[in-house]
Amino acid sequence: QVQLVESGGGLVQPGGSLRLSCAASGRTFSTYTMGWFRQAPGKEREVVATISWTGRSTYYADSVKGRFTISRDNAKNTLYLQMDSLKPEDTAVYYCAASSPYTFSVRPRDFSSWGQGTQVTVSS
Repeated sequence: QVQLVESGGGLVQPGGSLRLSCAASGRTFSTYTMGWFRQAPGKEREVVATISWTGRSTYYADSVKGRFTISRDNAKNTLYLQMDSLKPEDTAVYYCAASSPYTFSVRPRDFSSWGQGTQVTVSS
């Protein structure tokens, strides 16, 4: 399994931006599909965006399309989520996760390694 540590969360006003990072341990980061998920209080964990091991394929939830951008740097073992035009409904704990090697998925159950999460709060 790969160890994951998120950073970059915080409090931001509506319309603002944040950039989340996820640092991964191990030498096999470049073989994993990576994803960002979020969970708001009282709600189920949901997919935000996923990216294939090469970075050539991406998926975005409808709620974030056009506002969020997922990217990765395999040389630095790091996953990113650029979040622009943030809305109060984006408030949640954000998690990064890794799937099995060479397997593209958007379902939380297909991701076996998870970070501890970082809180994002969008409020005026």
